[in-house]
Amino acid sequence: MIEILLIVFAPFIGGIIYGFERVVRARMQNRQGPPLLQPFYDMFKLIDKQAFIVNPYHTILGIMHFITLWVVVAFIIMGQNLLYVIFLHLLSSIFLILAGFSVKSIYSHIGSNRELLAALAYEPILIMMAVGFFMVNGSFDIAVIREHGASIASLFLLFLAYLMVIPIKLKKSPFDATEAHQEIVGGVEIEFSGIFFEFLYMAKWLEYIFAYLLLMLFAGDNILLGIGLFIGVFLLVNLVDNATARIKMKHLIKIVLSLGLTLGICNLIGLAYV
Repeated sequence: MIEILLIVFAPFIGGIIYGFERVVRARMQNRQGPPLLQPFYDMFKLIDKQAFIVNPYHTILGIMHFITLWVVVAFIIMGQNLLYVIFLHLLSSIFLILAGFSVKSIYSHIGSNRELLAALAYEPILIMMAVGFFMVNGSFDIAVIREHGASIASLFLLFLAYLMVIPIKLKKSPFDATEAHQEIVGGVEIEFSGIFFEFLYMAKWLEYIFAYLLLMLFAGDNILLGIGLFIGVFLLVNLVDNATARIKMKHLIKIVLSLGLTLGICNLIGLAYV
């Protein structure tokens, strides 16, 4: 029953996390900032705005991006296979990328290109994470991974690699080049409007749930450690976001693929010889 409630309300839980993040960032910048429920106020404003459909494929692909992400979060909560979760998450990203390519806007195309390049950078790390959890726990099932003890000690290098993935998925500096609102006006989202943009807005909330649920897998069955990882990484990501400037897309790929893959491969080699 609890799992069903968590799945049903996952987008709204993500919205609360997003709203709390905006409050924390405002405090870090020494300003008043928006209220905790501001994302939901934005949601109602978007629903009330007139929706413009560029073409049906663009709209359907955007909605499928949101629905697939919701299924991904549901699979994590239900303790399903981690590989299925990662591949389904990639499918949700592909829906968004195809939506961007389905219109004629040059900004949308640039956004899709950057989303695709970002996926090429972080997907190998996610797959190595799954392999690492399998080597430690003997299973890809998230339920089994949760039942075992904390894996952060044996997967510490992969944990560090995953820390680079989180700001990419949450569009945080220095790895927010996929959105880069100063350059490409929000990128792949630019042609969405009204309630259809709302699906993408709520998809961002689900990305928060996805990113932090995967993070908490490193804590295994240790709930306090999981909460500690969430709070610590949440503050770290926002601190770095406030303190750094965005880097170029080529640098994002170079850093994540070189450093992240190196950390992941070293970790897996180490596990193989333990």
